[in-house]
Amino acid sequence: MKRPQLITAGIAVFLTITLYAVTQDKIFGHNPKTPTGSQQADSHAGHDHAQDEQLSVDSILHHAKENLTAEQLTRISFLESSVTRGDVGEQKMHIYHQLAKFWRDTARIFEPYAWYTAEAARLENSEKSLTFAAHLFLNNLRFEKSPLVQHWKGEQAKDLFERSLKLNPNNDSSQVALGATLLYGGLSESPMEAIMKIRQVVERDSTNIYAQMTLGEASMMSGQLDKAIERFKRVTQLQPNNLEALLYLADVYERKNDKKEAAAWYQRSLPFIQIPELKQEVEKRVKDLLK
Repeated sequence: MKRPQLITAGIAVFLTITLYAVTQDKIFGHNPKTPTGSQQADSHAGHDHAQDEQLSVDSILHHAKENLTAEQLTRISFLESSVTRGDVGEQKMHIYHQLAKFWRDTARIFEPYAWYTAEAARLENSEKSLTFAAHLFLNNLRFEKSPLVQHWKGEQAKDLFERSLKLNPNNDSSQVALGATLLYGGLSESPMEAIMKIRQVVERDSTNIYAQMTLGEASMMSGQLDKAIERFKRVTQLQPNNLEALLYLADVYERKNDKKEAAAWYQRSLPFIQIPELKQEVEKRVKDLLK
């Protein structure tokens, strides 16, 4: 595929992925021993998972441990055995935090880190801890390539957001995030179920940037480009420097083969791009579109 086609196919998403990858590198680094979601899913094939028909946390943890050294295995075994001995909620919560820290800082594997963070949040049962853990899964969910692991992450995020909303039903951000989880995790038989959760927020507050962006992305996913344009333009009216919305608009107009509008939106995005490589690609794309 030629470079312009690559850019057209996903330059707006590239921004999000780049920023996300930088964050992940800082936390987890690049460990050649660490299996990707797809590799994990392949190794799960043929197993009977009692907790989830597709994938269980036991299987996730088992395969993550295959990447540990003997010393690390000893450490993780000690922490895990401490969980069974801790008969007080606060003790277990403390150990879950230690386990999460181990998988984040030492092993640098996302899934166990997020899982133990979620387990601690479920014990604490505060809106803050539940939404933090839920967003860990949701933010990672969008970039998961394996359907099996994607479904598992989606179920975790869904459970956490639902628990959070029980504590605070009026949290619009959690309502939107739950809809996004259903959408990106493929957890609903009808995409409209997820969309309606987000639309309810927009009907209450049309200035909700998160809801408008999510609906715009959903419209892109379903090929409703005019609706996507409407949503992203609303965002740029509220936040003229919203780089993601600007790039999405350029991308949508390219998909509609409207080169003039696409170039215009790319040009509007340039002052706000801080990533040199991305800025160079956008500048090249503008020149190609205006030829």
